[in-house]
Amino acid sequence: MPGLLLRTLAGENSAERPIWLMRQAGRYLPEYRELRARKGGFLPLVYDSAAAAEITLQPIKRFGFDGAILFSDILIVPYAMGQNLEFLAGEGPRLSPRLVDAALGALEAVPERLSPIYETVRRVRADLDPTRTLLGFAGSPWTVATYMVAGEGSRDQHETRAYAYRDPAAFQAIIDAIIGVTVEYLVGQIEAGAEAVQLFDSWSGSLAPAEFARWVIAPNAAIVARLRARCPGVPIIGFPKGAGEKLIAYASETGVDALGLDETIDPVWAAKNLPADLPVQGNLDPLLLLAGGAALDREVGHILATFAGRPHVFNLGHGIGQTTPLAHVERVLELVRGWRG
Repeated sequence: MPGLLLRTLAGENSAERPIWLMRQAGRYLPEYRELRARKGGFLPLVYDSAAAAEITLQPIKRFGFDGAILFSDILIVPYAMGQNLEFLAGEGPRLSPRLVDAALGALEAVPERLSPIYETVRRVRADLDPTRTLLGFAGSPWTVATYMVAGEGSRDQHETRAYAYRDPAAFQAIIDAIIGVTVEYLVGQIEAGAEAVQLFDSWSGSLAPAEFARWVIAPNAAIVARLRARCPGVPIIGFPKGAGEKLIAYASETGVDALGLDETIDPVWAAKNLPADLPVQGNLDPLLLLAGGAALDREVGHILATFAGRPHVFNLGHGIGQTTPLAHVERVLELVRGWRG
């Protein structure tokens, strides 16, 4: 029988709620910090399939989450497309050459850079309790493109937004190329053992409505359609962070099976305005998880009660912070596991 998370993503509304947390495999865990100290930097860890599989499984072994999400990074796609990728201490990822300065056609694809990720998935699948769901993922085209164009992250994605306005045909070519590689990448993860996948659009909140429709909704709809044709029955979670009221159009037009909500979304608004049978995921504020206390207990209860009438995966509104106390995670697990809708 499929696990609780997979059944929920398929539309089952159970009295129990599955739970996993974005970035649950990472720096808040002492076992992760110990392994990284032994193995080296972030990218070498991603490309060490044995280590990446161990990291993926660490939060499952410690907390018993219902889902294990692949330990990797959204920038593996541009890396496979031929950009150079490095992670600088204290500064984050850097891609080169920047597509604001160089032509997309100048990149030479290196598809073998995806193979170690598939090996990680196979290793996790072999060791994961069958009642737990293995989640693969990729960045959505808009978010990936912002890094490819600017070479790094930014608060408002101004270089990429300006580039898309200035030369929409050239930017569409970048988006189309990302779509093609992303579909192959996700199919590869699914064939290796991923049972569901999530599309992360971390920077979708910076776009005006018309640009959101063109650069977020349309590319994600294309990915969903192609994945569904090649991997029917595999749930796809869309997570357009910062989308706000544009979530309504995203939900109806992309065709995703479940919708991730960030912490800025009022659960009451979401319950009222999103399709009643659409599974939702979220949306506890990661900073409230860090703070803990009575406010944390109240908000967990509020989220669970508000989404009681629909399929709901309990999660954060974004990634868990690296200084989050383990006791606070354990408290949320206790509240979610003890809840019966």
